[in-house]
Amino acid sequence: MRNEAAKYDLAVAYRIYPGMAKAALGLPFSGDKYRLAEACLRSFRNSLGTLRARIWVLLDGCPPAYAELFHKYFADEDLVLLRLPGIGNQGTFLQQIEILSNQEDAQLVYFAEDDYFYLPGQFHLMTNFMKTFPEMQFITPYDHLDCYTLDLHRKPKWLRVHAGHHWRTAASTCLTFLTSKETLQQTAGIFRTYARKNFDCSIWLSLTKQSVLRPLDFCRWVLREPLFAKITLRAWWFGWAQILFGKRHKLWVPVPGIATHLNAEALSPSIDWLARMSEDEPPL
Repeated sequence: MRNEAAKYDLAVAYRIYPGMAKAALGLPFSGDKYRLAEACLRSFRNSLGTLRARIWVLLDGCPPAYAELFHKYFADEDLVLLRLPGIGNQGTFLQQIEILSNQEDAQLVYFAEDDYFYLPGQFHLMTNFMKTFPEMQFITPYDHLDCYTLDLHRKPKWLRVHAGHHWRTAASTCLTFLTSKETLQQTAGIFRTYARKNFDCSIWLSLTKQSVLRPLDFCRWVLREPLFAKITLRAWWFGWAQILFGKRHKLWVPVPGIATHLNAEALSPSIDWLARMSEDEPPL
């Protein structure tokens, strides 16, 4: 996996837009997207520690002040700023795929969204885990609460301890994750279906092959959990070839998480994220 010519430890495509997600309402700064975006970006920078990252910033309909945030926390030589005219989630995710698949700066690539808050100095846990075990194809920093509460995720899991941290597999996650350039190139086709109205959860289920190969589960969900049935149908509609003939991939999660999606109803468990955000806020 290591490329001696690579100048960076990590290539990042970071997408950001000035709108506020409803899921963040009730959290700190939820009335001010700029402050929320800065808190998340600052936490990301602090989590990277000594890792050197080449960062493509997808500024989707953002005013100039958002670009200045990245200049505040990263060296100009490490940044590529791309100003986009409000092309939305699907469009910016496609841009991330193309950028990270074709860049030559690093073998490890990271898809980042603007509403994740990270713990300081812990990002290296993910990169070290993947370098130590190249067969670990995908890692998310987010220990999703759904993994503990939804029947869709109640399936056998793999567990591993590395560098004093616990890791387990998951059926799915959101669209913030770490992988290798090689794995991304191999799976880019299924990720691109997001732009054709596939669900992020459905994409992951087709890659991990979790919860999509049990007809009895599907019949039960049709009667009791129609959303799960819809997710499964989309996984098959867009990813039938991957499910039937493609490689089964493992998606790994640190336990506890090293970041959380700022969804007020699904914060990563076992950490007081609101306190962490308050501690991280610089004085006015």
